[in-house]
Amino acid sequence: MESTFVNWLLSFSPILLFLFLMIGKKWGGSKAGFVSWIYTLVITFIFFGANIPLVGYAHFKAVFLALDVLLIIWMALLFFHISNYAGAIQVLGNALAVFTQNKTLQVLLLAWLFTSFLQGLGGFGVPVAVTAPLLVGLGIDPIDAIIMASIGHGWAVTFGSMGSSFQTMMALSDIAGSTLAPDTAKLLGVMAVISGIWLVQYYAGFKAVLKNLPFVFTIGAILGGVQYLLATNGMWTVATTGASLVALGAAFVLIKIGSSGKNKKAAIQGTTDPFKPSLILSIAIYFILILLSFAIKLIPFINDPLSRFQLTYAFPEIVSNLGWSTAPENGREITLFTHPGMILLGASIIAFLLYRKKNLLDKEAYKKILSSVKKSGLQSSIAIYFTVGIAVLMSHTGMINILAKGLSGFVGSTLYPAITPFIGALGAFISGSNNNSNILFTKLHMQTAELLGLNVNLILAAQSAGGAIGSIFAPAKVIVGCSTVGLVGKEGQVLKSLIRHGLFLVACIAILTLAMS
Repeated sequence: MESTFVNWLLSFSPILLFLFLMIGKKWGGSKAGFVSWIYTLVITFIFFGANIPLVGYAHFKAVFLALDVLLIIWMALLFFHISNYAGAIQVLGNALAVFTQNKTLQVLLLAWLFTSFLQGLGGFGVPVAVTAPLLVGLGIDPIDAIIMASIGHGWAVTFGSMGSSFQTMMALSDIAGSTLAPDTAKLLGVMAVISGIWLVQYYAGFKAVLKNLPFVFTIGAILGGVQYLLATNGMWTVATTGASLVALGAAFVLIKIGSSGKNKKAAIQGTTDPFKPSLILSIAIYFILILLSFAIKLIPFINDPLSRFQLTYAFPEIVSNLGWSTAPENGREITLFTHPGMILLGASIIAFLLYRKKNLLDKEAYKKILSSVKKSGLQSSIAIYFTVGIAVLMSHTGMINILAKGLSGFVGSTLYPAITPFIGALGAFISGSNNNSNILFTKLHMQTAELLGLNVNLILAAQSAGGAIGSIFAPAKVIVGCSTVGLVGKEGQVLKSLIRHGLFLVACIAILTLAMS
């Protein structure tokens, strides 16, 4: 018994170290990931039978797993910064703000729908960083602006950023997206409605919730319904983006026809600033991305030839010195020319050329854009590779299996579905993203669910949904948001409030998961 418990603690220690470095020492994800990776290497050799071939193959696998996600992250950042430097993001945000004089509806349009739209493509702190200053411009307190922008987009994280978090879970679980998507989309669809309600409650109180409930329910149902349809039909890369665009269109239709006619006209016309794109051009770029995604995924004579170019590797059986065996398998298959990252690259090139033609980007703009992409993506990329390396090492030496057996024996099948979202939220909190949380815990949840006889797809859905909400109060994202509204040094005050609201939303996911199980 003692030996089993010691092994369990040793297996859990890389995660504990990562937690300690991120929370206790306030290290960044890349630095904490590197040190935790070194530590994991050492203990796998000493206690879990790692050998040179095992470590080599594990890290080669990690290259494929990380590359699959990093292609999306870097290209999503490229697409966002091209639009941002051209002024399209500001044009879209301003158009939403002037569409109605109703402050509650303005908050919903910006902090709920616009942040979700930005999360669909950019993510990684972009929704809060872009939207919070727009909310402050409406006269909202900067702390409230950060909190509302964070609450509003948490539901959109899993299928946001071109589905990078979902892609990670697919890669690590080796479960098809069509199998994983339904339960995940159901949980997040309900959370879209709850997030809208909670946002109104935070901003204007219970009476405002009652007054705006039909609007929130209708738009929330559209968000959840469209995301479900896209995600379950192979379009998970644009599920959040597509749902947000449809919901924004529906919101404009639902807002009272007789109010603020002048503002509506101004919103539709967009900016008259010659140095910024028109509203139509700003929106068109995103429709081009969606059309490219649909065409490449759904049109056979385009998809079939492009799908032939794949990066993969046939890995042999990998056995530790203690006899733990990992069966022969292909590494993550990356279909180069139909990959979401390549679709984003194509859309980015088109956007850059259109904005250049309209003289919205100067000849040196590409240098600024690439510099911003590098600044945004480099640290998170390092963190992702090291956390992927930790996860694969733990899997190939049996550490994940030891953790799963310990958790299943301690918690039991009744309570495990309820704690899964909190584990996902914890992973996102410490690592800064839902993506990293899925890296840390996907295999752990899979093996635990199998041992307990639970629905693996539902448990993984709960993990990712919890991680999505947990990411809104990740310190790294809070710091990014605060820096855009002059709250440097006050991050702790914002974080304290966000944790409280975030844990309420995670508890909602826990209740939903129990009901579905």
